[in-house]
Amino acid sequence: MKKILVANRGEIAVRIIRACREMGIGTVAVYSEVDRPALHVRMADEAHLVGPPPSRESYLRVDRILEVAKASGADAIHPGYGFLSENAAFARACEDAGVVFIGPRSETIALMGEKTSARRVAVEAGVPVVPGTLQPVADLDEVRREAGRIGFPLMLKAAAGGGGKGLRFVATAADLEAALTRARSEALAAFGDDRVYLERAIVRPRHVEIQVLADSHGNAVHLFERECSIQRRHQKVIEESPSPFVTPELRARMGALALALVRKAGYVNAGTLEFLVDADREPYFLEMNTRLQVEHPVTEVVTGEDLVKLQIRVARGERLPFRQEDLRQRGHAIECRVYAEDPDQGFLPSPGRIRTLRVPGGPGVRDDSGVYEGYEVPVHYDPLISKLVAWGYNRKDAIARMRRAVSEYKILGIRTTLPFFERVLRHPAFVAGDFDTSFLDKAFAADDRERARPTEVAAIAAALATLRERERSRLKPATEAAPGAWRAAALREGLR
Repeated sequence: MKKILVANRGEIAVRIIRACREMGIGTVAVYSEVDRPALHVRMADEAHLVGPPPSRESYLRVDRILEVAKASGADAIHPGYGFLSENAAFARACEDAGVVFIGPRSETIALMGEKTSARRVAVEAGVPVVPGTLQPVADLDEVRREAGRIGFPLMLKAAAGGGGKGLRFVATAADLEAALTRARSEALAAFGDDRVYLERAIVRPRHVEIQVLADSHGNAVHLFERECSIQRRHQKVIEESPSPFVTPELRARMGALALALVRKAGYVNAGTLEFLVDADREPYFLEMNTRLQVEHPVTEVVTGEDLVKLQIRVARGERLPFRQEDLRQRGHAIECRVYAEDPDQGFLPSPGRIRTLRVPGGPGVRDDSGVYEGYEVPVHYDPLISKLVAWGYNRKDAIARMRRAVSEYKILGIRTTLPFFERVLRHPAFVAGDFDTSFLDKAFAADDRERARPTEVAAIAAALATLRERERSRLKPATEAAPGAWRAAALREGLR
């Protein structure tokens, strides 16, 4: 394997290119028209245009990516995460074209990437699943029948994908019809597949996932757990390893369950099994991600293993270089996903030019980034710009180091989620490790409501500005400040 095409963009493309460079493997980047100045394009050994900015016309074009692979002489394709990473048809097209797909086999992606079939495999492997349907539901009548069997509250979930898309919480039977319509519509828009299934809603669950790795010689290991319960609208925001909730006994049990499912599915390469864990520490299989995860750095930091390099080595037929008993968790790692979003405006995307960038450093700090000073963050893609990771000897040290790193991280020109992390990292419940998947929605609901009402603060700022203007100009005050003037004054006074 002498040349790898990276079928992705942003920080994950940069991450893969770095691993390839350390291994002495050439790299090929693909890019859309708007990504011509992107960091991954600058770092790769060669780069090829694949289309206009919309991902469906560029990064999701299987034919164009394979054309570039052929033209560049790439031996393999690494899909990263997102885009085509869990697309069984893409993996099959790579196989048919004689290009190594760095990930599981296409039939495995088809089996484990579809949630209801993955649930069926889990049941066959003896892995507990959340009570629900093992097939997509056909219509509203079937939804009502199954809901009566499962009981409320429950969740309607898209069968074809994740990331919080096509997901609806249903409290009562009266909510079923509207929830089904919305879930199907969102699933169709996100995945091109409107099938949904039902699961019982677990009260105050923890979201804990197990990283697995298997080679083509029958060897499989797990690289322990990641705590992923800090979520906003079903999207992970902060991850850590080890989990402050998981005991040694639960860790061993979940690892064994994960490996049982890996072996039952005949899985090869890196993957992640996601579990919901209830208050009694009972784990329930949720789904499998047949790819590298956004949060993989926390596992790398605590185990000392490079997951991208291991993916490549497995893909070229090598055996895993270690056994389960060789792996250890050392210290504690926390990851914050830094998005180009404005937390004071409902986390609206904040594209634009990065005018100043100061990245934190020092002991135990890692920043996986896809941007640079002067880079223009585009509007067309996910607004994740970097993943900030802090390591410490224990969780207390890791939190302290992350607080320091967040305070050092300076990005001007766009809004980011860094100020939000400052608040979360100091919240008593987070510090104590006492949280579940509803933590952010509950703990910061009042703050969100307060920030959603900027008019009062702006009005005060406008009044102060008006008084100062009167003193300077000795002119009569206007009878009423226009809303636009309020906002401008608020910005001037620093009270936004």
